[in-house]
Amino acid sequence: GDGGFQMTMPELATAAIHKLPIKVLIINNKYLGMVRQWQQLFFDNRESGVDMMGNPDFVKIGEAYGIKGFHLRRTGDITKVLQKALDYNEGPCIIEAEVVKSDNVFPMIPAGAAVSEMIIEEPPSDKKLAKPVGST
Repeated sequence: GDGGFQMTMPELATAAIHKLPIKVLIINNKYLGMVRQWQQLFFDNRESGVDMMGNPDFVKIGEAYGIKGFHLRRTGDITKVLQKALDYNEGPCIIEAEVVKSDNVFPMIPAGAAVSEMIIEEPPSDKKLAKPVGST
């Protein structure tokens, strides 16, 4: 996602220098999505430090490295934009896909839990999940 990508963004320099034909798909929900999801599911929606409203335009970041970029803002454009990115082979490219802030990602394994305790899908809204054990 956008939060995680900002922690690894300098790797764009390597991709650009070597003209690697990689495709970087950034799912941009303007949140630290997995942290927000943890806070929603295990801590009664008490959000702290997850809003990324100051995000840069990731396509422009790519352009600063000389990398081709595509914005994906409408679901109706998915096929067209992804095909353009797949057809681009002159070096790396970035696809910035803007998504709804509140979408959750499953499956997930709570901290301290075994793989057998994986949460496969969104729990019912009336079901309280136990707070994870261990560090998060």
